[in-house]
Amino acid sequence: MLEHMKKPHIELLHVTCTQDTYAEVLKALEGIDCRVERSIPVEDCLDQTPGAMLRAARYREDLTQVQLEAKTGIARRHISDMEHNRRPIGKANAHKLAGALRVDYRVFL
Repeated sequence: MLEHMKKPHIELLHVTCTQDTYAEVLKALEGIDCRVERSIPVEDCLDQTPGAMLRAARYREDLTQVQLEAKTGIARRHISDMEHNRRPIGKANAHKLAGALRVDYRVFL
């Protein structure tokens, strides 16, 4: 026989979707009384390369690469290359990114 539980049963759901459908998915989940929490993958927390730090700061500010491009003037493809450590960030870009992401520019160097 099942006993009455004090707390409702909670299921954890991991969702992967494209950025263009992300907002719709969030809205749908919140519309059916789901609590949505964003998290950074653990491997990104342990990786302290300039690209990982850039990606984590952008994620924390809830910005897409396109939105960051608009704030900094740095091309989206260059931001992507920097996040994947295929392109050095450089001091001038580090200052631009730091201003937009509210961090010290040295974390990107």
